[in-house]
Amino acid sequence: MSTATIIIGESGTGKTASLRNLDPSGTLLVQAIRKPLSFKKTGWGLVSSANPKGNIIVSDKSDEIIAIMRKTRRKVIVLDDFQYVMSNEFMTRSQETGFQKFSDIGRHAWDILNAASTLPDDVRVYILAHSATDEMGNTKLKTIGKLLDEKITVEGMVTLVLKTVVQGGEYTFATRNSGSDTVKTPMGMFDEDGIDNDLAAVDATICTYYDIRQQQAA
Repeated sequence: MSTATIIIGESGTGKTASLRNLDPSGTLLVQAIRKPLSFKKTGWGLVSSANPKGNIIVSDKSDEIIAIMRKTRRKVIVLDDFQYVMSNEFMTRSQETGFQKFSDIGRHAWDILNAASTLPDDVRVYILAHSATDEMGNTKLKTIGKLLDEKITVEGMVTLVLKTVVQGGEYTFATRNSGSDTVKTPMGMFDEDGIDNDLAAVDATICTYYDIRQQQAA
């Protein structure tokens, strides 16, 4: 069973930037929307006929994303970001009437999360997603409305949920539930309530905790 982690946060709070120290040779980045990386580093490039060893694939289709995750030999997979997988399908089907599209979008989201947790034991999947805060101040992963929320509780399908925090110019991940969010981590995995927004460090901690041997793709 692979380890899936959800990272929620508002745009600009360091979700994509947290990839900056990951080893590109062992990482596959699936972008729901093609956009430049928010950090400068070599070793990242689109998969193409001219660059078959690239590590960035652009897709917002659930079946394609699942096939990509199952096919890659890389041990770290990042999906950036999950909310656009849902909203892109919603916008594509915006002319449809009725509730069937919400059922389909919910099922496709469930399919991705289920696949992310059923890959080989040494695979780690990081799902980046926007957050939403309701009128009561409760923060959770942003979906596309209450109809979808009634069909799937996204955070309930994974063991780790981190949240981006920006305070005093510092970009961190919250590792403890505040009582008004969906953050959760296994007991004893992180000593601090807030850690640097560095996915490489998070990945190393997860590997140590679960006794996973870190290795690069061949």
